[in-house]
Amino acid sequence: MTAEGLGSAFTAGGLIGQLAFLLLVLGVMSGHFKLARAFIAIAALIGLCHALFWTGNVVAAFWWGLLMVASLLVLGRRLIENARTRFTEEEEAMLSGVLSALPRSRARHLLDQGFWLSGRAGDVLTREEEAVTHLFYLSSGEARVMSHGKRVGTCRAGDLIGEVTVLSGDAASATVILDGPARFWCAPAEALRPYLAAHEDVRHALEQGFTASLKAKLRASNERIAKAGGVAA
Repeated sequence: MTAEGLGSAFTAGGLIGQLAFLLLVLGVMSGHFKLARAFIAIAALIGLCHALFWTGNVVAAFWWGLLMVASLLVLGRRLIENARTRFTEEEEAMLSGVLSALPRSRARHLLDQGFWLSGRAGDVLTREEEAVTHLFYLSSGEARVMSHGKRVGTCRAGDLIGEVTVLSGDAASATVILDGPARFWCAPAEALRPYLAAHEDVRHALEQGFTASLKAKLRASNERIAKAGGVAA
């Protein structure tokens, strides 16, 4: 590259052209769908303006314009899908909690992989040292967590159950039994694993929910230990 060519890269027009490519790279790297599309659309708009008003390159302007239109169409379609998607009150609670990282249309798709059930006292959701057959989300009610015959914790509304091993197929570390009437969503592990393998964005968002759920359980456990006069981990 000549000194003249290098110098032109730092002119106003050159910097604007580079900004378009920078935003394009950020859009490709972003893991958030709407943010990624917004970055790409803005990059295309800047690239279009640069091609029209600075370089006069009609061919480049055409491709930048096409990229902008395509990005806006995809983003608009997703926004329309999200607006049309409907959820029950129980499902809305999941969306604001463990599924908060998912767009509404994708959350609807995930929820449709499972089903809602009403449970009663004594129903066993997971058994210690046995494979977890379902992923559970407790919408209402409580469940006791038993390990080696002793109660070690409590699951409450908003908690996930089975999230630690449902994807790996490993045995459950504890038995979870409903303490009373409860409502919960559950998805069969055998169906959930291939579904998440085929939908990486949903898997990533759900794993974020798993992490948040585990942190909440750890905080609750530490608080319980502290109240009992022990030492929290």
